[in-house]
Amino acid sequence: MDISVIIPAFNERESLPELSAWIARVMRENGYSYELIFVDDGSTDGTWECIRTLASADSAVHGIRFRRNYGKSAALYCGFERAQGEVVFTMDADLQDSPDEIPAMYRMIVEDGNDLVSGWKQHRQDNALTKNLPSKIYNATARCITGIKLHDMNCGLKAYRREVVKSIEVYGEMHRYIPYLAKNAGYTKIAEKPVQHAKRKYGKSKFGMERFVNGFLDLQTLSFLTRFGKDPMHFFGYSGLLMFLVGFIMTVWIIAAKLIHQAQGVKFRAVTDQPLFYLALVAVILGVLLFLAGFLGEMIARSAPDRNRYNISDEL
Repeated sequence: MDISVIIPAFNERESLPELSAWIARVMRENGYSYELIFVDDGSTDGTWECIRTLASADSAVHGIRFRRNYGKSAALYCGFERAQGEVVFTMDADLQDSPDEIPAMYRMIVEDGNDLVSGWKQHRQDNALTKNLPSKIYNATARCITGIKLHDMNCGLKAYRREVVKSIEVYGEMHRYIPYLAKNAGYTKIAEKPVQHAKRKYGKSKFGMERFVNGFLDLQTLSFLTRFGKDPMHFFGYSGLLMFLVGFIMTVWIIAAKLIHQAQGVKFRAVTDQPLFYLALVAVILGVLLFLAGFLGEMIARSAPDRNRYNISDEL
């Protein structure tokens, strides 16, 4: 099979028939064999009934239904597990992503040898204040932290080599950082393509302003796990030793100053009357706690079932 298209849907009943017909037309015109996987993320507007109708009329259409709303990452994870196409596409169900982009992105994977191609909504049709400006700030931050030079990392329209989606785990709200997950799994050939972006035709957006705060926190989490997930002691241990050393030096300074002043007959304050003493005490305690946190993290990491899981590209 050439292509799998995965579409998470949450209360998008009105747009699915049009989107399904549009994808089918593109596939027929280009001679692709394909499957279309809709993932109903706990919809309450009859989305699942619509998917069942589409599947009964077209054998290429399949559906997965969640009992409740789990979020886009969960929908993509289940879709990735089921996908069989050599190239896997993801797109949103709201008709803002154009299926006409599929052939060009498919060639960028198959002919140009890219592992992942991310869409770039170069000319967004969203509200400039609530969508465009925050998106630019978010993407600039993501580029700085991940080192991946994508203008629109959170674009729903993406194409992947099948082995990429089988090698990564999308959870929580990490769907925003799939290119980063792919890079960390060893798939570094990541390209970008400017794509069409249309105004929403039906319904309303399911994401609010909180997604930018959540996205930033998720990015920090992912960055930390990538660098220290298998070696937490490298972070907590070094931080703990540094804090302990700072506290120790401050303590030595206070005691030395007291002894010098005492030897010279100069008036001095008791050690426990000096604010610096309590700062030194806090630093020592924090150092010990951080070191213990690293030790516990190391024990947990060494007990993890996937501690020796590695992506192997070739064998002889």
